[in-house]
Amino acid sequence: MSLVIYVKPGCPYCQQARDHYNAAGIPFAEYDAQNDEARQKEMLEFSGGDLVVPCIVENGEHIQSGWGTPLRG
Repeated sequence: MSLVIYVKPGCPYCQQARDHYNAAGIPFAEYDAQNDEARQKEMLEFSGGDLVVPCIVENGEHIQSGWGTPLRG
């Protein structure tokens, strides 16, 4: 499985997503979608233009934007 999380620095919801996957022992790649324009463009292509982070992509498919119940970001 390939898991990518697009984040922005200081985002508490991004940290909750990191904590969740780390606790579950699931490896992931993390990209800064706020300060890296290329990664932000990539994220927007996956999310259909949704700027909400964390943006979670699994095996090349957009899973969700935001974290929690309800999703926040």
